[in-house]
Amino acid sequence: MSARRLSSLASALVLFMLLCLLPASAETLGPRQFIESLGEETIGAITRENISEEARFGEFERLFRMAFDIDAISRFVLGRYWRRATKEQQREYQSLFADFIVHTYASRFRQYSGETLAVNGEREASGRDTIVSSQINTPEGPSVRVDWRVRTKRDDHKIVDVIVEGVSMAITQRHEFASVIRRGGEGIETLIAELRKKSKPTN
Repeated sequence: MSARRLSSLASALVLFMLLCLLPASAETLGPRQFIESLGEETIGAITRENISEEARFGEFERLFRMAFDIDAISRFVLGRYWRRATKEQQREYQSLFADFIVHTYASRFRQYSGETLAVNGEREASGRDTIVSSQINTPEGPSVRVDWRVRTKRDDHKIVDVIVEGVSMAITQRHEFASVIRRGGEGIETLIAELRKKSKPTN
């Protein structure tokens, strides 16, 4: 699978998860049921042709912030550079990281083309984490294997990684950010400057 196709699939799959999340209370669900709470009705409502871009963007942001552990993901993605950053840099980075993800993926809603999700099982990963295995069935082409890393805190579930065909999206983003920082002479300000530019709505 080419890097370009993998990136496209990852975008579509993460969007699919966010858009299909039903409003059931996470506290009443186990990790598998949390992922199984995906549904066609919600995605149909959000991807309908007559929805405004502003409403589409707002709904994506709401679902992303509800379903994903942004704090844990942003820290992991920054890696060893987190401790090198000042408190001010950490705060700005985490704010920009969330905006960057939202603005990057919100513009790709149109990629959805009738995919369906089938959950196959779950297994304990480590500590509070559970890996929920699934596959995305596409109208055309082969199915895609997707694992969701779900972290449970006080019976509340949050996604901390999406693993597409064995490739971790969190690790991939970590490598990309580290590359930006190295090119800037190991200073996190270089990454923050890039995120400032990229964390903007795209038309």
